[in-house]
Amino acid sequence: MGMSLSEGQKLALDALDVTRPVLIAGPTAAGKSDFALAAARLTGGPVVNADAIQVFADWRVLTARPSVEDEAAHPHALYGHVPGDQSYSAGKWLREVAPFLDGPPPVIVGGTGLHFEVLTKGLADIPETPAEVRARADALIARDGVEGMAAALDPVTASRLDLRNPARVQRAWEVQETTGRGMADWQDATPPPLLAEGEATCILLTIPPERLTPRIERRIDLMLGGGAIAEAEANAPDWHPGLPSAKAIGAAELIAHVRGELSLDEARARIAVLTRQYAKRQRTFFRGRL
Repeated sequence: MGMSLSEGQKLALDALDVTRPVLIAGPTAAGKSDFALAAARLTGGPVVNADAIQVFADWRVLTARPSVEDEAAHPHALYGHVPGDQSYSAGKWLREVAPFLDGPPPVIVGGTGLHFEVLTKGLADIPETPAEVRARADALIARDGVEGMAAALDPVTASRLDLRNPARVQRAWEVQETTGRGMADWQDATPPPLLAEGEATCILLTIPPERLTPRIERRIDLMLGGGAIAEAEANAPDWHPGLPSAKAIGAAELIAHVRGELSLDEARARIAVLTRQYAKRQRTFFRGRL
């Protein structure tokens, strides 16, 4: 990955407080990785990944992880260290990022807004859901729908949730069933954040959609010409949509292509649409929550 910083990014680097951690968020294809590497060379700390998909080992090119050359040129952490068939949560990431706050100021970078939120606002220390409880939850929501599951929640938790969101309702039900305490009770007992916003330099890279779209198109072409198809071929024998790493945008489409189910042009077009939709969701999250 070559350095290609905008004038605004160069000005931000010139004004950077190198004594504090740096948090860099932004939509996909905004140029976060190059900017983070330049910032880390100033702070002396590592580049630490805050992207929920770049943690997985099985998709380097497709997920636009930093290049081998960049990783060799400066310390990088929490990239590609999780097997693609293992689950990974914001809570696990928070535990893994904590030690890096004790050394030279890290540059924490990524597009997963939830990671920045739990880092700077705290995260309730809720035990993980046992597989048996998850299986019962899946069966219950399949049988009774989201309304039946929502009716079993404690009133305070129910009042705070979007009860039309099946994933949120099921998560709250699982927490209540696993711990005997409502999600709201856990949230109210959230410990202080590891890193308060005022203790870090927080930078949000923003690019207007009309400029971001061509960047996305170029990135996809670079991925397809730079090894993403070979990655798909390597992953295809054991790949299935239930894998945690299968959430990588473009994974299903490239697997379908190497299995002869989609032409490359069809796969590319679908990946472009999905990536634009994801960037829009990221912008909405950053605007509303960070």
